[in-house]
Amino acid sequence: MRIHNHNDKSGLQIIKARLKDVGGIPVARVLPTKERRLIGAWCFLDHAGPTVFNGDSEGMRVSPHPHTGLQTFTWMIEGEVLHRDSLGFEQVIRPGQVNLMTAGHGISHSEDTHGESHKLHAVQLWIALPEVVKETLPRFDHYPVLPHWSEEGANFHLLVGEYLSYKAPTLSFSPLLGLDIVAHSLSTQALVLRPDFEYGIFIIKGKGIIEGQTYNENELIYLGNNGTEVSIQLPAGSHILLLGGEPLNEPVLMWWNFVGRTKAEIIAAVDDWNSGGTRFGRVINDERPPTPSPLMA
Repeated sequence: MRIHNHNDKSGLQIIKARLKDVGGIPVARVLPTKERRLIGAWCFLDHAGPTVFNGDSEGMRVSPHPHTGLQTFTWMIEGEVLHRDSLGFEQVIRPGQVNLMTAGHGISHSEDTHGESHKLHAVQLWIALPEVVKETLPRFDHYPVLPHWSEEGANFHLLVGEYLSYKAPTLSFSPLLGLDIVAHSLSTQALVLRPDFEYGIFIIKGKGIIEGQTYNENELIYLGNNGTEVSIQLPAGSHILLLGGEPLNEPVLMWWNFVGRTKAEIIAAVDDWNSGGTRFGRVINDERPPTPSPLMA
């Protein structure tokens, strides 16, 4: 495996999470950072939870808000979340499922914990849409069943893309990979890589050992590209996410919940949202006031 970044003694770039609050729950954010903006078209990663709500908590409550130029990608690990959007979709996501919302020209949605569970654990990712499709019509897709298998002491879920003989049904507008791996016993995995992809490994739980170096929960290890395989040792109970994609090679500008290419695009989206225009619609069955966008300086 060829290494492009040299942030620790193994030569890999390590990004440690920053803690944020989203909808009343703690999240660990590793993308974007000043060290790394993109892995393929993956442009955002929040690790939400694991959180256990007490009896007085309303759980996670994220009021109506907009998006442009991206796909929101939710991978549910524990608990349930209700998605509602301005296209009229109302969908509960449960463990082992993916919700994918393509914002394109503009959409709004809200997200709230749902059901009897007092737990919430999920990974929320964004995918930057390539320039040629960034203004596409918005849509929503729900994937209740994804390819899954067991191998060498670990369980695999293919969230998007292709891996070995498996292919996920998940809609993507650029070549991507999302692979969830949980070790149920001490496991060493030789993960197959595409040389034309760049990759990162995010530690959801436990530890991962690569080239003799131990990486911990809420760390993102950027592997670079031009590799064909990476070997990782996972102690029992460890949980990781392998993310990959063809380098986007396009400038991506992010501001609040918007992805664009120019400052003018972002300012127009902010104005459209804050003025209550028709571009983003109104989230169905959600009477909460929409969250205003901060102004771009």
